[in-house]
Amino acid sequence: MKIHASDFRVPADARVKLDTWPTAIKPIYKSDKEYRHRLADDVEQLSRLQRLLYAANSYSLLLIFQAMDAAGKDGAIGHVLTGVNPQGCEVFSFKSPSSDELAQDFLWRSTCRLPASGRIGVFNRSYYEEVLIVRVHQALLAKERPPHTSAGDELWKGRYRSIVDLEKHLHRNGTRVVKFFLHLSKDEQRKRFLARLDDPEKNWKISDADFAERKYWDHYRHAYEDCLSATSTADTPWHVVPADDKLNARLIVSSIVIKTLQGLSMSYPKLTHARRRELTAMRKKLAH
Repeated sequence: MKIHASDFRVPADARVKLDTWPTAIKPIYKSDKEYRHRLADDVEQLSRLQRLLYAANSYSLLLIFQAMDAAGKDGAIGHVLTGVNPQGCEVFSFKSPSSDELAQDFLWRSTCRLPASGRIGVFNRSYYEEVLIVRVHQALLAKERPPHTSAGDELWKGRYRSIVDLEKHLHRNGTRVVKFFLHLSKDEQRKRFLARLDDPEKNWKISDADFAERKYWDHYRHAYEDCLSATSTADTPWHVVPADDKLNARLIVSSIVIKTLQGLSMSYPKLTHARRRELTAMRKKLAH
C-alpha cells in the first residue's frame, strides 16, 4: 500500500473533529518482515537526505510530535531517525517547565532550541503543550508570566496566533516545520498501560499520573481539536497519524518526513575553480 501524505494532512482552516479521523487503518505492510524491510529502506533514504540537508546548509527541519500518553512518540522518533547522524540532529523532550522557563514568555524555552541551518530538530512535545495541558489544567497559568486573570477563549486564540506567526516566520527563514499528532484510541491506550504493568522492563514507563490524566481524556480531545483546527496552515500543516498500530504509524511518519525533504531545493556545494586548484595541490602533496 502506498502512503499519501495528503491522506493524513489537516487542511488549512478545517474544523477538526477527531471522531472522523481514524485511529487505525488497514496495515501498510503485509508482514513483520515487509515492515522491517520498508522501514530500513526509509531509514537509509532519510540518512542520505539528512547528509544532503547538512551539506547544502540552506534549510533546517523541525519535527513536532504531540499525542496522548502511550501513543508511541518515543518509538516513532527512535525507529524513524535510527540512521540519522547524531551530529546533525537534536531531540528535545519538554517536561514541566523550570522556574527560569516560567519567567519567560510561553514560547521561549522551545524557540531557543530550534534547529540551526542544515540540522534536524525533534520536539517530543513542544510549545503546543501551552494550549493543551495548560488548557486542560488551567491552574498552571498562575505560575506563568505574565499573570493571567482569565483563561477564556481570547487567551487561547492569542496563543494560537502567536504559534502560527512563529511558524510563518520559521518557514520564511528556511525552517520546515512538520507536525504529527499520533491519534490513539482510548481502548488502545488502556491495552498499552496494561502491557507496561505486565512487563517488568516497562514498569518504569507508567505512573499514577498517567492514570490521573486518563480521566481528562475528553478534555484533551477537545483541546486537540481546537488546536489542530487553529494552527494547521498551508505551509505548516498538522498530520493526524493513526497510532493504534505502531508499525503503521512509523511508516507513515517516515514517508512524510522523506517527502518533505525531497521537496526542498537542495544540492551539494559546487566546486569553484579556486577550490579545484586547492584540491589538486593537496593531491600532489599526498603523492610524495
